[in-house]
Amino acid sequence: MLDLFNFAMLIPNGARERGKGEAAARAAAQLSAFARLDGTEVLARLGSTADGLSGEQVAEFTARFGPNVVAQEKKRPVLLQLLERFITNPINILLTVLATITWVTGSELSDKIGAIIMFAMVVMAVFVAHFQEARSGRAVEQLRRMVSNTATVRREVEEPGEDEEAQPRRVAKKLEVPIDGLVPGDIVFLSAGDMVPADLRLLHAKDLFVNQAALTGESMPVEKFAAADAEAKTALEARCLCFMGSNVVSGSATGVIAATGAGTYFGALAGSLVGQRVETSFDKGVSRFAWLMLRFMAVMVPVVFLINGVTKHDWFEAFMFAVAVAVGLTPEMLPMIVAINLAKGALKMARKDVIVKRLNAIQNFGAIDVLCTDKTGTLTQDRVILERHTDIRGDEDDAVLDFAWLNSYHQTGLKNLLDVAVLEGAAADAAARLKSAYSLVDEVPFDFSRRRMSVVVRDEAGRHFLISKGAVAETVGVCGFARDGGETVPMTPDKLAEIRAVSRDMNDDGFRVLALGMREIEVKPSYSRDDEKDLILMGFIAFLDPPKDSAADAIGALNANGVAVKILTGDNDVVTRNVCRQVGIKVEKFLTGPQIEAMNEEELTEATRTTQVFARLNPQQKVRVIQALHRDGHVVGFLGDGINDGPALRAADVGISVDTAVDIAKESADIILLEKSLLVLEEGVLEGRKVFGNVLKYIKMTASSNFGNMFSMIGASALLPFLPMMPVQVLLNNLMYDFSQTAVASDDVDAEYLAKPRQWDLKAIARFMVFIGPISSIFDYCTFGFMWFVLGANTAAHQQLFQTAWFVESLLTQTLIVHVIRTGRIPFVESRASLPLTVTSTAICLAGMVLPFSPIATWFGFVPLPGIYWLFLAVVLVIYMGLTQFVKSRMIRRFGVL
Repeated sequence: MLDLFNFAMLIPNGARERGKGEAAARAAAQLSAFARLDGTEVLARLGSTADGLSGEQVAEFTARFGPNVVAQEKKRPVLLQLLERFITNPINILLTVLATITWVTGSELSDKIGAIIMFAMVVMAVFVAHFQEARSGRAVEQLRRMVSNTATVRREVEEPGEDEEAQPRRVAKKLEVPIDGLVPGDIVFLSAGDMVPADLRLLHAKDLFVNQAALTGESMPVEKFAAADAEAKTALEARCLCFMGSNVVSGSATGVIAATGAGTYFGALAGSLVGQRVETSFDKGVSRFAWLMLRFMAVMVPVVFLINGVTKHDWFEAFMFAVAVAVGLTPEMLPMIVAINLAKGALKMARKDVIVKRLNAIQNFGAIDVLCTDKTGTLTQDRVILERHTDIRGDEDDAVLDFAWLNSYHQTGLKNLLDVAVLEGAAADAAARLKSAYSLVDEVPFDFSRRRMSVVVRDEAGRHFLISKGAVAETVGVCGFARDGGETVPMTPDKLAEIRAVSRDMNDDGFRVLALGMREIEVKPSYSRDDEKDLILMGFIAFLDPPKDSAADAIGALNANGVAVKILTGDNDVVTRNVCRQVGIKVEKFLTGPQIEAMNEEELTEATRTTQVFARLNPQQKVRVIQALHRDGHVVGFLGDGINDGPALRAADVGISVDTAVDIAKESADIILLEKSLLVLEEGVLEGRKVFGNVLKYIKMTASSNFGNMFSMIGASALLPFLPMMPVQVLLNNLMYDFSQTAVASDDVDAEYLAKPRQWDLKAIARFMVFIGPISSIFDYCTFGFMWFVLGANTAAHQQLFQTAWFVESLLTQTLIVHVIRTGRIPFVESRASLPLTVTSTAICLAGMVLPFSPIATWFGFVPLPGIYWLFLAVVLVIYMGLTQFVKSRMIRRFGVL
């Protein structure tokens, strides 16, 4: 039978990208074959040994199979990226079709110029957005290289001989290797919190539970074993296989890599998922607005076409004008404006050492109104300090520290901050003594139901001791005895009350307390959680978990910006409330995991409204709290860095982690903080609101302008004996206006707008459109009257003068009104646009004023305008901006911040 190793060799590198469905089936079939073999035979087929691969084998297999990356991680060529950006936007396709029709059917120079303008709009929309995103992407990628995930492997390495003449010798060593550097045949070690880096056949497993929801959709962890599984019907059902895309919930294991990259089960499926992601509320809002404008265009354009065809009796000219109007009403720059805003936001965050893994997370960051955070490592410092090691009476006891050191030193799983503090808290001579006197026999890894972990060690006399360390309630619960004054006494109710009082006193003093239990245990081949019973409670170890210096200021700033902070932690409520007091979180009500477990969904939703602290939570309870907040209409961010935070990070609208987090937390997060100061959270929230605010500026300006143009176009088409503006002039007007708006992303946003979270409100946009849009039509009709009655541009012979006048008035009014619409304050006095927006809007206005007098004026059908027109235009602009400011101010008083 062809094994997976030889199968993978037949599909090197890029060839694996073809036939995703067939590749997935073949990968699953070969993995199933491995599941039926014992570990020794699997190693032999993969050309590996229990000591791992040699350096020569690693180099050979890397050349054959390529890096251990799946399809969506591979960078596509620039041309493909540009093509995708073009074809995924229906507006680009529409403009290209209209431009092609105009070029083919038009015989005049102005028709060819009009087609070129439409093509230019497409090029600007595609290229500007692409290069802005590429710029921010490069900055983010530089930061992401600093946060690469690694795997622990065993490989054979050469070491020099004992003397110069001796031959180098090969020894097996544990190494930390970047995940993309793994190859088939590598021996990999897994522990709680690890991402499974490739498809593995397990060789050894201890209480291993794996979450493979990304592959199966099953939310509950699956227990895995090392023994061959001949009964499994599919590869995913095989209990001796682990798959890329899953993560270790608890336990530990050793496995051999059977497939990497696109050769994995996950990688074979991933190619069909490239580019797919869940649509956020931001995406939906932009899409709804774009389709609203397209429907608006679909109604108006036929009306304009029919009116001009009937009244002017030139159906081809009416058609070309309708095409130009269609382009003018199309929000073709909206995708570009959104992309530029998000990319600039990511670039600004990158300069503050914040990795934005998903661009749309920036806007969601600004929309959150509740930030849920774990306590340890996020609000508190990265270094926990061991302050006390006491007996059950609270007196110092070195024996407790010895047993705690043995537990922390001999566990093979992830050593958390508490373990590090214990190992650092022991004296060097004591550590050396314990290391030589005891050896590891077995362990029972930590999980979130037991909330403790145990090791079994053997002393020099061959006796076995089980040492358990964990949360006070859960560890004391498996203790049948206690050591009191050097004697072992039964755990009576009175003794239990005394023990709880000592623990509570230490909690009240701000200490994080763990209990330590042990017993001598009978010698046997292996041990399990069933052996954690009738322990002797030795005492407590107490830690100081001081809050970060920036935590209080960061939480105060978030509260000031309308973001409520809630604590979701696995710690007990006493310690958590103590930390909350230090960082300025007012705790009026708290809930614990057992209380939440007893609640139904409606009760929990009600409770989240008034509860600030949720303590003693397991991972699924954290998810339930976040889901309850979602049901109550909140946009939720979650900040966490631990093994138990992965599900909550995925459940939140924005998952935020730190660079010191475990693999699963960093993989699940949308945003990763590289610097330790939590003040960057406030900056991220404000940056998200700026992005949303600037996108909304463009949307409001486009909506109101199009709504006003509807009245002007229909009225002018019905009343005038000629076209109110040539098709090429409509297109040029639209192109110049769109160019002036490319700098919106650089604009500042008013402080009062940033003061609270913002979400999509299409009713508010429609209201703004209805109130502000018709104002421009008033002054369009004033311009029509001025040209018709004062300047006499009322016949076909004078139509160029009329068209030029409206072109200039239309361009200047919609470009300058940006300065009024962009702020809720008085423009130019209380709030000024950014320099880039000021420059682009001024430059476009000047260009529009100069065009009628330029050598290329005849290309577009322009003629010079008389001096009296410019006086009239100045009055129109002043009154128009003043009236718009007045209506805007009344709207703010009536409806609040725009």
